[in-house]
Amino acid sequence: LFVSGQVPIDPATGDLAAGDIEAQTRQVMENLKAVVAAAGMSLADALKATCFLKDMGEFARFNAVYGTYFGDTPPARETVEVARLPRDVRVEVSLICGL
Repeated sequence: LFVSGQVPIDPATGDLAAGDIEAQTRQVMENLKAVVAAAGMSLADALKATCFLKDMGEFARFNAVYGTYFGDTPPARETVEVARLPRDVRVEVSLICGL
C-alpha cells in the first residue's frame, strides 16, 4: 500500500489542524492511521516513511509524537527539511505498507 503524503488537515472539516508541530504531527498520523485502516492494515504494517518538515529544528518534537504511533519496530524512515509545504503546514508524511 502506497499512501501519498498526508498533511494536517482534518478530513471531517477540511480545516488545517491548528497549533504547533505536535498538534500537526498528531493530525497527520491520525490521517495515516485512517487511510491504512481503510485498506485493512495498521501502522504496524508500515515498511517505510518519508517525512517532510518545514523546520528541522522541530525534529525532536515531531519525533516524540511520531514515535508514539509505532511499536518497538518502527518503519525505515527518511526526514527532510523543505522550504515550503502545501498550505504552509509544518509536516507531511507518506508511507509504504505491506503485509
